[in-house]
Amino acid sequence: MKLATFNINGIKARIEALPAWLAQAKPDVVCLQEIKSVDEAFPHEIFENMGFRVETHGQKGFNGVAILSRLPLEDVVRGLPGDENDEQSRWIEATVIGEAQAVRVCGLYLPNGNPAPGPKYDYKLAWMARMKTRVASLLKTEEPLAFCGDYNVIPQAEDAAKPQNWETDALFLPETRAAFRQILNLGLTDAFRAVDQTPGQYSFWDYQAGAWERNNGIRIDHLLLSPQCADLLITAGIDKAVRGLEKPSDHVPVWVELAA
Repeated sequence: MKLATFNINGIKARIEALPAWLAQAKPDVVCLQEIKSVDEAFPHEIFENMGFRVETHGQKGFNGVAILSRLPLEDVVRGLPGDENDEQSRWIEATVIGEAQAVRVCGLYLPNGNPAPGPKYDYKLAWMARMKTRVASLLKTEEPLAFCGDYNVIPQAEDAAKPQNWETDALFLPETRAAFRQILNLGLTDAFRAVDQTPGQYSFWDYQAGAWERNNGIRIDHLLLSPQCADLLITAGIDKAVRGLEKPSDHVPVWVELAA
């Protein structure tokens, strides 16, 4: 099973680039973030014609997550538990029925949190606390679990080309990284780092100031695996070249291959 996460930064803007990548990379399952579309307006037919099942949790103009899967999906859940008043569409779950193993896939778009300090940063930390609770609950099932998405977290200094530029940013503040570690320390594996420990590996480059051309990037898109899922890990990678194509997102796909 090839499982990927991709913040597309708007389905309308990526209406040609996303199908082109899907045709080239051939993932079985993709968690999308920032679809920026209500469910009814998402172009289901394009992806269904490519053989994907489509499940969305959309929001007009902002946020929005989706799962595309060539494999059967069961028990779809929309929204992160823990706050009935949270109207932002940032979480979707489904069980993917693989040929050898079922995997519970959680697609997420964690809040950015800037400016920090402030209400947006408070929301980010509260959201991360809710995610920790949900992860802990799902781990009790002892199923293979994959938490895939744009975490808006730079875990370590080596995950940024210029870490000094991010010291006061919500993505790299000590409180943010501590909250991320608390989730990771529940027993999850950072799939990409389990395979590749080399520096200079990024998943996001800003559109401004020649960030892409200078490789001034950050690694904020992660796939975290439960112990049962980590046992299935074959390899992982970042499709960096996608950023250099026509009309790219500022993020690129990150993926894993699982023996499932």
